[in-house]
Amino acid sequence: MRTNFCLFMPLYDILWKTINANSWDLHKQNSTNTNDRVPDFVFLAHVVDVMSAMHAPFVFRSFSSIPFGIKPFLFPMWPYTFLVMLIMWAKSKTFLFSFYNLRGRLHETWVVPRFGFQYFLPFAAEGINNHIEDAILTADKIGVKVISLAALNKNEGLNGGGTLFVNKHPNLKVRVVHGNTLTAAVILHEIPEDVDEVFLTGATSKLGRAIALYLARRRVKVLMLTQSTERFINIQKEAPVDCQNFLVQVTKYQAAKHCKTWIIGKWMTPREQSWAPSGTHFNQFVVPPIIPFRRDCTYGKLAAMRLPEDVEGLGSCEYTMERGVVHACHAGGVVHLLEGWEHNEVGAIDVDQIDVVWKAALKHGLMPL
Repeated sequence: MRTNFCLFMPLYDILWKTINANSWDLHKQNSTNTNDRVPDFVFLAHVVDVMSAMHAPFVFRSFSSIPFGIKPFLFPMWPYTFLVMLIMWAKSKTFLFSFYNLRGRLHETWVVPRFGFQYFLPFAAEGINNHIEDAILTADKIGVKVISLAALNKNEGLNGGGTLFVNKHPNLKVRVVHGNTLTAAVILHEIPEDVDEVFLTGATSKLGRAIALYLARRRVKVLMLTQSTERFINIQKEAPVDCQNFLVQVTKYQAAKHCKTWIIGKWMTPREQSWAPSGTHFNQFVVPPIIPFRRDCTYGKLAAMRLPEDVEGLGSCEYTMERGVVHACHAGGVVHLLEGWEHNEVGAIDVDQIDVVWKAALKHGLMPL
């Protein structure tokens, strides 16, 4: 579970039969953190794609110490990394990726050995959920207090935002967290107070629903892009009666051609972006982020927060973030731990908790970018 491995060496050892059991055991001992402490917090991530797989600290340490970006030297190694991906798919287990310390507590990132595209393969869903479940049960067994699910590991269609696991294992001591409450808070606090209309894609997703309901309470008109009238009405009914008229269903991007605040929760093509008026700002919570096609518009980064200044041992960057900056769902798990909350944060976002989580994050020294 908590063993690092060099990306290419297992491939070479298999090809040329150079595995030495003694050296392999020594490598595993040296790859774990110094005194083999049990982590208090685990961020359960997955690989995004073949290119970003080479951003791991045990592949190129100097490269992993800067935010990920596609570099020319990566292209010759793409075929080897693709082959490693296939080996991981067939044999690998969840592994330790990185760790840091915060206020005397060990925080680790574990990685499910699956790449982003595999989460959209129907036949792969059961296997992915098995990996996630095994990681949660291992965390529970060794005494981890909070495990936060990253990105597609909490996909609603995959496992109901984590509800599958807490329902199946009601006696878990580890708290399972999707962190999306803080993600919603970060996105919402990036929207200027004087904005009175926004255009929202991914409007009926977990995050989209929470953002729409929160903004409606603020008397902000939300143009919700969705083809499903049924799902729209269900969300609209959740809003206070006097706020429901602020939620408006739209079915085409053209409906937002005069709106300059777009919140993007679903990947967009350049053609779809072209409907935005000049001067639009694209806030986004979609992974991977959309391509910044419009030079006359501005693009926000993925929701993230900077860890407190007293964090120690950060040697690598989290994907495209600067060192010391983590995705908001990661930060949400950190807040859950620091607050000592005993509830699981799974399934639908509790809109009433958005401000609570935001204030708790600031109290503990996490900072917006």
